[in-house]
Amino acid sequence: MDKQVRNYTRKLAVIGGTAVLALALSACSGNNGTGSGGNQPTNAPGDSATQPPVTQVTSPPANNSSNTNNGGNGVHTGSKPTSKPQSGQANGGKDESKLAVGKIFELAKEGKVPGCSYAAHTSLYDDIEKEWGKADHNDFVGKGMYAEYKKRGITFGYNKGMVVFDVRSYSKDLHSLTLKNIESALGKADETTVNGDDHIYTYNVNKQYQLKFVIPASTKKVDHISVYSPDDTKNLMAG
Repeated sequence: MDKQVRNYTRKLAVIGGTAVLALALSACSGNNGTGSGGNQPTNAPGDSATQPPVTQVTSPPANNSSNTNNGGNGVHTGSKPTSKPQSGQANGGKDESKLAVGKIFELAKEGKVPGCSYAAHTSLYDDIEKEWGKADHNDFVGKGMYAEYKKRGITFGYNKGMVVFDVRSYSKDLHSLTLKNIESALGKADETTVNGDDHIYTYNVNKQYQLKFVIPASTKKVDHISVYSPDDTKNLMAG
């Protein structure tokens, strides 16, 4: 009996020793698995412990970066620069004047002035009088008769054959134009004459017509314009 107990006890000791050995090996294996990384110094130069994690460094949003970098130049992402003048703000008046003079010159090629459908050389004063009625004034001046329509701001010069040779406009739209505006659009005049206080700048539009800008020295701005047909100043009724 005692022998059996001793044998049984010996078996339990062997089994227990085996279990303890297995646990020890398992623990050792676990230490070796984690120890490979733990054998290196955690505070070595260049290690992540001495540098901020990469994931913590983020670039600022693109729009914020653009606004920060270019703010001093008045440039904002997604919008037009506020420091740059818009088209027409700085030179709008000059451009408008140039366009107005250009339009006057183009109409002069047809013998016309702005705001009037009747032309020098091709229109008869009889037809004008039928449609517009009697003129406010109808007087002989220079080389022919001149019919003035004050409310319309238009005056016609015509010869004895009733052919219109001169169409003048006194429109208020012309009164802001200066010689500088005119020369900016058309260059220097082909001829410059003086009649009292008036300086007359004449441009040869084509073989048929001349365009005249009349500028008083007292105002230095256009008083009126004239589209003139020199050939029609002759008395076509003469024999």
